[in-house]
Amino acid sequence: MLFPIGALSLALLSTTATAADAPSYGPQLQGFAYPYPLKQFNFNSQGSTLQMGYMDIAPTGHKNGQTVVLLHGKNFCGATWDVTIKALANNGYRVIAPDQIGFCSSSKPSSYQYSFAQLAVNTNNLLKSLHINKAVIVGHSTGGMLATRYSLMFPQEVSKLVLINPIGLEDWKAKGVPFRTVDQWYERELKLTAQDIHDYELHTYYVGKWKPEYDRWVDMLAGLNNGPGHKLVAWNSALLYDMIFNQPVFYEFKNIKVPTTLMIGTSDTTAIGSDIAPPEVKAKLGHYNVLGKQAAKMIPHAKLIEFKGLGHAPQMEEPQMFNQALLKVLH
Repeated sequence: MLFPIGALSLALLSTTATAADAPSYGPQLQGFAYPYPLKQFNFNSQGSTLQMGYMDIAPTGHKNGQTVVLLHGKNFCGATWDVTIKALANNGYRVIAPDQIGFCSSSKPSSYQYSFAQLAVNTNNLLKSLHINKAVIVGHSTGGMLATRYSLMFPQEVSKLVLINPIGLEDWKAKGVPFRTVDQWYERELKLTAQDIHDYELHTYYVGKWKPEYDRWVDMLAGLNNGPGHKLVAWNSALLYDMIFNQPVFYEFKNIKVPTTLMIGTSDTTAIGSDIAPPEVKAKLGHYNVLGKQAAKMIPHAKLIEFKGLGHAPQMEEPQMFNQALLKVLH
């Protein structure tokens, strides 16, 4: 989840984009091509008029009357669901893939009190505007924390909950990870480069195995950071990291009342703050081969699907295998 800033490998520098080579996108990802038409939900929140980008994809297969809402992670966007969206639509599902406020194609306010509850309300208001009263909620990474909060707040509007390598399966602060101020997060995010993104994702998300199709997603994030909204993007990112670190959902898993499935790449090592944690603390963090099993026991009647040897984003690493498993869960 976090991008360590450090010395760059010359070998990697020769094969991936540097910050200077990265594309430049607008503060709401203007210039980046989404896989499906991008729409905007305009609403007022905390004294500001905001825009929430989203994709609304109609079923291409025989309509089954169900809607799936896909919630992206911290270093992802609605666009990164492209292969999963196609598989769901082909099997009769309507798919809604929003970009949360502070991310990707959505507004990045200069001041916003970020909370998972606020993002859940924003998402619920979007669905109400589309006349969707019940949906399958699928959350990946940070989107898993949001999906959990959404399901706790709106249980009657969730038919099923699917958590894909959600972060927040542990409380990093309680385990001893040092606190960062928002200002410290901001200074860190200002220094983020395309190479940092690549290196972190290679080792944490993809277990040391890079595929050419991942380059597009590095360019997406690097281009956003490299664009005219650089400081505003970094500031919102800092506020979002503060939200993630300080608003655990871990202690409320026991209160989830909707049918839940955990889909876990067992080689994932994602953990907020592991880059600055003391060695004895870092050694205890991010063991998804254990965390997935623990969470499945905490969530009432939860089912667990493990993808042995996969990392943080199984839907991107092995999309065919993942989509088959997801469709079985939803059937």
